[in-house]
Amino acid sequence: MNHPRPSSLARKIVVLTTLVAALAVALTGLIAWQTAAHGAEQRERDQLTRQATVLSRLPAVSEALFTGAQVLAGPNEVQLAVIAQDGTVSGTAGPAVDRTSKSALLAGNPVSTTGILGGREVLLVGRPGVRGGAVVLTEPYSVVTENTNRIRRNVIVPLVFGMLGAALAGALLARRIARPLVTAAQIAHRLADGERGVPAPVDGPRETADIGRALNVLDQALARSENRQREFLLSVSHDLRTPLTALQGYAEALADGLIEPEQVPEVGGILADETRRLDRFLGDLLDLARLEADDFRLEVAPADLRALLSEAAAFWTGLCARHGVDLRLERPDRPVVVATDAFRVRQLLDGLVQNALRVTPEGAPLVLAVRPAATGGGAELQVRDGGPGLTDDDVRIAFDHGALHERYRDTRPVGSGLGLAIAHRLTGRLGAGIRVEGHGPEGGACFTVTLPSSPAPR
Repeated sequence: MNHPRPSSLARKIVVLTTLVAALAVALTGLIAWQTAAHGAEQRERDQLTRQATVLSRLPAVSEALFTGAQVLAGPNEVQLAVIAQDGTVSGTAGPAVDRTSKSALLAGNPVSTTGILGGREVLLVGRPGVRGGAVVLTEPYSVVTENTNRIRRNVIVPLVFGMLGAALAGALLARRIARPLVTAAQIAHRLADGERGVPAPVDGPRETADIGRALNVLDQALARSENRQREFLLSVSHDLRTPLTALQGYAEALADGLIEPEQVPEVGGILADETRRLDRFLGDLLDLARLEADDFRLEVAPADLRALLSEAAAFWTGLCARHGVDLRLERPDRPVVVATDAFRVRQLLDGLVQNALRVTPEGAPLVLAVRPAATGGGAELQVRDGGPGLTDDDVRIAFDHGALHERYRDTRPVGSGLGLAIAHRLTGRLGAGIRVEGHGPEGGACFTVTLPSSPAPR
């Protein structure tokens, strides 16, 4: 099924900034559209008010003003009316003066309103005279409309350019923001394709710098993991090849009749040992694969770790005695009960004991210990040995697949190289923790497993 390709971040930013700019321009235009009409009308009223104020301050307000006021009739068709002290209205603007306006002016109050003159709406402004009477000026409202339209036409062009500028700014911003993300995506694809040592830039804003640092850390982690996997595979192939080579050699010798009859039991024993060794190795690989599976299940129930430790000691006592190792138990007098999978805990304990027994020299101790956890409930299991111990660097890589096996295969007895990796993964499945000290009380390594009172739900 083909899914539609999602739009790019840059395109979304351009669209978003353009929409925001369009909204801002629309709001600004709406406000300017309304303000233009009000501003044009207010400007004309202010102009009429100034003219009426000048005329009203003349010593006598009479029809004699008409001669000097004819200049007011200019291009805006301003017309004049004079109200005498007795209320008589004269002048070309007289018909526009209604009773309410005349009463207000004769009472000494200024007037600014609208009226009708010659069938057209006009602005009407009146000012009382200094010695009685009043002066009234009118102007057609069409002048206000023309001025409003002129202002609105002058506003449209800047608004359009403002929107275009916002879209351009959005495109530049999108390009700047998306560039480091595009670079990071390209680097991630290169890493996914198997390329390593690809440096990611860590400059720019904090968030993009964090992405660059994360990609660099991921690159290094992938390189380390792949190197370990490569070393592990080499180690696995070596450990598989050794018993297979022995099996093949003896099998060919038997087939060719090169083995004397009296040597057959000895050769049979060698073949059986190599077969068991190969079986153990393959079993460890299978255990590790199962622990990595998502459907790995636990049978959780109350378990007495004190009794479980005693059972393990009974099983390992004979093997330790054959190797000359002194097996010791450290356990409290009372049961140590936690909710866990007892079978898996025993599997974990056996793996640690087998690992310890392999490196413990004859006459040295091997200790199995259990005690309640100091804080938070739960319990602690310990496997300590009197072997050569581990360095600080060994401790750091102790639970990596085959790490110690590769390091000590030529100097110490080693197994498949998977035992500690299995132990580490198994403790994680149990909701427990495991730690190692290079040198415990007995001089060798000390492995401590901390089991909670009950495993956390997965």
